[in-house]
Amino acid sequence: MAEKEMTFEAAMARLEEIVRALEGGSAGLDQSLGLFEEGITLVKICNAKLEGAEQKVKLLAAGEDGKLTETEFNGGKQ
Repeated sequence: MAEKEMTFEAAMARLEEIVRALEGGSAGLDQSLGLFEEGITLVKICNAKLEGAEQKVKLLAAGEDGKLTETEFNGGKQ
């Protein structure tokens, strides 16, 4: 699956597999390095997907005039 086509869930699932493989310690050095590099790529994919989702999140709030207005979601931060 191409990186751009990979869903967040698929990237996380593969990342979990990589973590289990690395924690298991049965992989050789070269294989471990390859898994680590793949894991870094997957983390970048996940971060990009989360940032994209965060940018899309909008809150609809009623303005003083009663009209609905869009405001950026700030994650509860003031």
